Amino acid sequence: MKKLLALLLALAMVFSMAACTSSNEPAPAEPSEGEGEGETAATYSVAMITDYGDITDESFNQATYEACKAFSDANGLQFNYYKPAGDSTAEREAMIDAAIADGYNVVVCPGYAFGEALAYAAEAYPDVKFIALDVSEGDLAGLSEIPDNLFSAVYQEELCGFMAGYAAVALGYTHLGYLGGMAVPSVVRFGNGYIQGADLAAKELGIEGVTIEYVYGNQFFGDADITSYMDTWYQTSGVEVVFACGGGIWTSAAEAAAKVGGKVIGVDVDQSKTIDAYGEGMTVTSAMKGLKATVNTLLTELVLNDNWSAYGGQVMTLGLVSGTDVEANYTQIPFDTTQWSDSFTQDDYVALVGRMFSGDITVDGSQDEFVPSTITLNRYDNIK
Repeated sequence: MKKLLALLLALAMVFSMAACTSSNEPAPAEPSEGEGEGETAATYSVAMITDYGDITDESFNQATYEACKAFSDANGLQFNYYKPAGDSTAEREAMIDAAIADGYNVVVCPGYAFGEALAYAAEAYPDVKFIALDVSEGDLAGLSEIPDNLFSAVYQEELCGFMAGYAAVALGYTHLGYLGGMAVPSVVRFGNGYIQGADLAAKELGIEGVTIEYVYGNQFFGDADITSYMDTWYQTSGVEVVFACGGGIWTSAAEAAAKVGGKVIGVDVDQSKTIDAYGEGMTVTSAMKGLKATVNTLLTELVLNDNWSAYGGQVMTLGLVSGTDVEANYTQIPFDTTQWSDSFTQDDYVALVGRMFSGDITVDGSQDEFVPSTITLNRYDNIK
């Protein structure tokens, strides 16, 4: 009788614990037919941590989230994302801790803000694989060397900046602007590439009178002062299109452009949806980093090919991998939403990328201020 009572009590405890399990945790996805075979789903689970923003930001967070989720769904991997409570290293570390405590062993982190958090986490959790996007070696403060469980991709911003500058001039714009956030290396490379592209387009196409106004806001967000500065460019100086490069500083360019029917060039991802919310058809193009391609490559190599050893322990600079399949490249402008015209078509863009890939066109990726040979470049002191 005592044994029967003990058994009944044990069963009651099991059912009670099952009833108290949180229903908010995602259930493992069912493997797709022909995919996720073997022990893949049981071995890996993927968590993505936002920098602090939402997965609907039309930028780094959303692009990374969508790529992680699509791959996980297609290959039968459990997936979830975590949003820090605030914009601080401590909050990002807390979400990494939470993801790992929940059983995730692949953690994807987008943006340089993760530098210190990843330096901590990669050493604290040696059995977890960390994939970082746009986190440079300099961002990983405190690490004497990159641990084998960490891979970070950085990008040749000068290449997509070049594409955007060339496209702008080839599309007929002759008075351009560059609004950088702060003069950090990536923003400088975007700007230098932009100048080089505009300069070569003017030279090759015989377009005279091309001018670029160039300034840094000295912050990564827009505000009334920067919007006022952009108002002057668009309304008084006659600037037609501004390449706004640096976090949320693009909002000031978009606000000013909307008042006079001006144009904006986006950055990092295809920003046409967010920019065009200020005015239909405002986005000329965007200088994009291949976040989706990076996520797909790294997760494929880790999960499907068991080839992490080729990537772990590295900060790898990514750029062009094809002269014909432009959407496979890690630096590009959007093939679908760029405002193509008869003066610069999709075929012209593919041909341009082909010349870059072959080495017929070289783009300087240094931090030196590029001096153009054909166009006029006006550099100004920081706005703030």
